[in-house]
Amino acid sequence: MVLLVWWSIILLVVVSGGANVVVEGANVSYDGRSLIIDGHRKLLFSGSIHYPRSTPDMWPSLIAKAKQGGLDVIQTYVFWNLHEPQPGKYDFTGRNDIVSFIKQVQQQGLYVCLRIGPFIEAEWTYGGLPFWLHDVPGIVFRSNNRQFKLHMKNFTTKIVNMMKAENLFNSQGGPIILSQIENEYQMVEGAYHEDGTRYLKWTAQMAVDQNTSEPWIMCKQDNAPGPMINTCNGMRCAETWKGPNSPNKPSMWTENWTSFLQPYGEGPQMRSAQDLAFHTTLFIVKMNGSFVNYYMYHGGTNFGRTSASFIITGYYDQAPLDEYGMIRQPKYGHLKHMHAALKLCSHALLYGELTTQHLGINQEAYVYTGNLSECAAFLLNNGSKKSVQVVFRNSTYSLPPKSISILPDCKNVVFNTAMVSTQVNTRSMQPIIRFNTPQQWEVFSEAVPQFDQTSLRSNTLLEQMNTTKDDSDYLWYIMSELSWTCSTHGTRKVPNITLKDTISLSTGINNISFLNIMVGLPDSGPHMERKHSGLREVLIQGVNFTSHLWGYQVGLLGEKLSVYTAEGSSNVSWNQYETPNMLTWYKTTFDMPEGDSPIVLNLGSMGKGEAWINGQSIGRYWVSFKTPSGSPSQTWYNVPRYFLKPTGNLLVLFEEEYGNPLNISLDSVSVNKVCGRVTDLHPPMINSWGVRGHFHWRPWPRVHLRCPKKRIISKIVFASHGNPSGDCGSYSIGNCHSSNSKQIVEKACLGRRQCSISHTIENFGGDPCPGTPKTLLVDARCE
Repeated sequence: MVLLVWWSIILLVVVSGGANVVVEGANVSYDGRSLIIDGHRKLLFSGSIHYPRSTPDMWPSLIAKAKQGGLDVIQTYVFWNLHEPQPGKYDFTGRNDIVSFIKQVQQQGLYVCLRIGPFIEAEWTYGGLPFWLHDVPGIVFRSNNRQFKLHMKNFTTKIVNMMKAENLFNSQGGPIILSQIENEYQMVEGAYHEDGTRYLKWTAQMAVDQNTSEPWIMCKQDNAPGPMINTCNGMRCAETWKGPNSPNKPSMWTENWTSFLQPYGEGPQMRSAQDLAFHTTLFIVKMNGSFVNYYMYHGGTNFGRTSASFIITGYYDQAPLDEYGMIRQPKYGHLKHMHAALKLCSHALLYGELTTQHLGINQEAYVYTGNLSECAAFLLNNGSKKSVQVVFRNSTYSLPPKSISILPDCKNVVFNTAMVSTQVNTRSMQPIIRFNTPQQWEVFSEAVPQFDQTSLRSNTLLEQMNTTKDDSDYLWYIMSELSWTCSTHGTRKVPNITLKDTISLSTGINNISFLNIMVGLPDSGPHMERKHSGLREVLIQGVNFTSHLWGYQVGLLGEKLSVYTAEGSSNVSWNQYETPNMLTWYKTTFDMPEGDSPIVLNLGSMGKGEAWINGQSIGRYWVSFKTPSGSPSQTWYNVPRYFLKPTGNLLVLFEEEYGNPLNISLDSVSVNKVCGRVTDLHPPMINSWGVRGHFHWRPWPRVHLRCPKKRIISKIVFASHGNPSGDCGSYSIGNCHSSNSKQIVEKACLGRRQCSISHTIENFGGDPCPGTPKTLLVDARCE
């Protein structure tokens, strides 16, 4: 019998003077307003896309969508523990091919911000540090420690030299315009006292000594030394950040969180398109911000055992590009329109003078004027309860609560952060292959080791990470005394647990086997090298067995035999499936589904474990750990087509609990619902204004609907021109309604992939209720 315990043990140049002092690189420099590239100040929008969290076949599409969304820069971490899994042994192949990724960014005309770290946190196991560092004698992570600094410098130099050898820095004609050293060190610096300050200064000097010619940044580091640009991370940097620590450094936001990390046992944290647009625009106009990076723009997947303590396998699925690389609307489109509107104001923002004007209790006008009679205004309503009317330059403007209107000519509103004109997409999963018969499954039962089978023994309870060396999530603790079955687990916030249970003992010798299970290594905090995991104390009827003779087995028998691979699975004896059981390996095969839509594994009927496709782990799953609302944190698990072959794909799962494989299915992911809503007050799409800077006419807003590729609009579920109540989530016809609304929309849209419906009374044959403000809401289906 067995006890399962889930655990997560979890060259300095100083510049001074006015804001126009320029810190020179070769092609990239900066002053107090912005980065300067080839002699020109730049307003840059960036998005985080982490190359190992997607597959190489996805990279071109992700980069292209980022560019189409108005981004100028792709930002990525460098993952030390992927690239140097053993000292001096490197891996830059497949998903780890960072050079190929950066070159593909360059091919599509975008810049790169390279966050070398090499400590990265990132909800990535051990914060990106290779676990072998843990065993370096005398090492202290991220401190003024000779051993850590040696290995950190070696890896940083390795990466920089790789980039130089491929001519990837901007000074060499490449796309890299920024590099980052360390990561949010301010969060732990105090724990190291004077050694923290010494390490920080050494880190900055070491980075500058790499002679990349491009600027270096330190995120969330108010005391970043010398030419290191200190940057902000968070959701509200215009309200929470002190700003640059020198007037000669630009305001930069390296992590504008589009959602937030999600642990098992918790639901996703939703951040609306409106909130993102509001705080991004506020940062630019209030803080003179000139660089904003969305973290994440595409989150992707924590394949294998790469996720940190208790972090789910899907990463930032609520980003503008979801886990599978699909466009998530309205977030993607709303930000795209904001980027375009702000770019119309870029010269005034980067070179103009700022004045502010009080418009009301919570209302302000931020006005940037230049030498060429240019003027850009930003009207802020910081109130959160109601819309207000404000007067600016003798014109009246309506401002929704918590919003900013953008006026590139100080007259015409081309964008408001709270008014979403982009359609809303709804994603759906449809089963295409069901694994619902016992004949489809074979099983291999994991053996529970006995004490006399162990070769590793100790008279005390061993620390788990130091024992497994992160080769496995699993460590058996075995004692020849007694036997029973029970389980418990911790959480990301409270990883330490105590289990109390009543047991029955047999006469004579009993066997106890504890299976202690890690759910990712810790990724943050000071002194990570000191963190402990595993069993701490065992008491039986008041007797302490902590110092008893224990036997140990690292990992599972199935892991040792690689039963999740084609070769390994053929070397063990599998049995026909009968009933669910704990600690069981399940195996089946399937052919690749037709088409190119993303596919996912629905594991809603399982408990906890890990899944492999053709020997490649698609990540841990933990369906039985419910959110407060009673649903799994993650039900569907990404199956990249990159992992598949046309026929005979091997699917293997290791189930720790009593999950039922007969309800597993392989599902396709698609957008089957599109919905749009505009009002009289909505600014029209930014690209409908025509020639830049000419705002002598104002087009009417329109509802734009667009289905994914190879799909058409097959049905108009709802259409109302008038005053329908609600939004795309829930709606109904109001007391003002054009009776031909649905007919007009069907004529414009049915049978087409995309359509555009003008929000005018002429388009709907007249005004059904003169004097009533109008709304157009359309809900459609794609097939």
